[in-house]
Amino acid sequence: MSMAEYGLLIDMEWCTGCHTCEIACQTEHGMAPGQTGIKIFEVGPWEISEGAWQFSYIPTPTDQCDLCATRRAGGKDLPSCVKHCQAQCMAFGRLEDLQVKLGEKPKQVLFSVR
Repeated sequence: MSMAEYGLLIDMEWCTGCHTCEIACQTEHGMAPGQTGIKIFEVGPWEISEGAWQFSYIPTPTDQCDLCATRRAGGKDLPSCVKHCQAQCMAFGRLEDLQVKLGEKPKQVLFSVR
């Protein structure tokens, strides 16, 4: 199984910015404080038009992300960040399958992690 075949699909409409994915990743890999395989970025807040605001969060894999290769090789189905996402806004799978889901609604980001 090539890692290039797999990725993460993030639904930005539902991410609450809770940082659970970061904590799950740090815990899974025993990383030092400040290091993580996924990082939450905040976009906004700013007013787009009267009563409409830009305010969202985007979980973004870092170069340390390996999609929990050891965890999955040990029989777990999902990377730790996806398993523990409280908003259930993250999906893991083959890129070709995630691309189909990507086309189903706006405000999603697909990451190919290598």
